[in-house]
Amino acid sequence: MPSHARPRTGRVPRTLLRAGLAVSAAGAALATGGAATASAAPVPAPAHGTDTGATASALTGALLHSVAGGVGPVKNLQLDPFANTAVDPLANAVATQIADFKPLSTTVVTGSLSRGAALRDVPLVGLTTRVLPG
Repeated sequence: MPSHARPRTGRVPRTLLRAGLAVSAAGAALATGGAATASAAPVPAPAHGTDTGATASALTGALLHSVAGGVGPVKNLQLDPFANTAVDPLANAVATQIADFKPLSTTVVTGSLSRGAALRDVPLVGLTTRVLPG
């Protein structure tokens, strides 16, 4: 007989497995029965002439207010987390000039971002963010 015994694997007793299966089956039956009961309930007919549009305008106002609260801060976030730091990769500009033409540089595209611009400050995107609430 060897001097070391084989380690016992952690087995779950069969009674616990059966109890877990019974609880799961009961939960599934309750969920299915509750859904069938909820779908069988009659839906009351809306009263005619009682809604003057106040409900619709209140819902529209609430929706616009919640969208403005969610979109407004996003429009003001700084897009480049390294802006105004020494390690900002967008601060590196490349420029060239051919003959007597006006020089071209990448600072036109990346300059506002490297200075810490938000979404509303980016030249072409900023115009479209005015449509969004907030």
